[in-house]
Amino acid sequence: MSIYTTEITSEQIVSDNPIHQRLLFAYTVTSPLVKGDLLEIGCGEGRGIELLDQHVTSYTAVDKIADVIQKLATKYPKAKFWAMNLPPLKNLPDNFYDTVVSFQVIEHIQKDKEYLKEIARVLKPGGKAYITTPNRPMSLSRNPWHVREYTGHELEAIAKPYFSEVKVDGVFGSKRFLSYHERNRASVNKIMRWDILNLQYLLPAWLLRIPYEFANRFNRNNLLEQNDELVRSISQEDFFIAPYDLEAIDLFLVATK
Repeated sequence: MSIYTTEITSEQIVSDNPIHQRLLFAYTVTSPLVKGDLLEIGCGEGRGIELLDQHVTSYTAVDKIADVIQKLATKYPKAKFWAMNLPPLKNLPDNFYDTVVSFQVIEHIQKDKEYLKEIARVLKPGGKAYITTPNRPMSLSRNPWHVREYTGHELEAIAKPYFSEVKVDGVFGSKRFLSYHERNRASVNKIMRWDILNLQYLLPAWLLRIPYEFANRFNRNNLLEQNDELVRSISQEDFFIAPYDLEAIDLFLVATK
């Protein structure tokens, strides 16, 4: 059960490994912190379900891809799964969940403030939300699948009205991951030099998605061909949480209701 796009990376595609490990790290670092009744918003193909489920009383997940939700419901019969576009979080009760996790989702949400408001609504008083999203200054190009990206200060500002406590840290990469990241940047820059009219920022997102997908997959395969050992060797050990600065690859928001 895999979704083979560069936006939803797969552990089964070797060239995706650095990004898969980056995304999996959010689950690894959060799993010891979660408790009680947990809601995951945007579970995708279920990358982190088994990491989270062992620490909680109940696991519920929502995602917009109905086919994936159906398959996950069959694979994990004790969990609850809902297919929906959001916000709002339809049919989910107020003040119910001890923990909400939502990794690499908010950048896809048009109504980001309503999304945060809904997370606060379904959390119990004192409950915690863990949210990750790309750190905009470290992005390599415009991603047409993203509505917007944030700096740490921007994410903190939009979350504060809905939670009693908000803290934004950064997810950082090791020298090994940053070596991959910079080689990726150099490769992307070679492609983008042909964009002399700066069309990536002028054209509507829907028009860019297919060429972005082809270019991104070509780029990842090329990086694997040229740096096989580097691409394969990146693991969970290559990421860590530290106070936010502009060199963080991702933002790590902890919000308390």
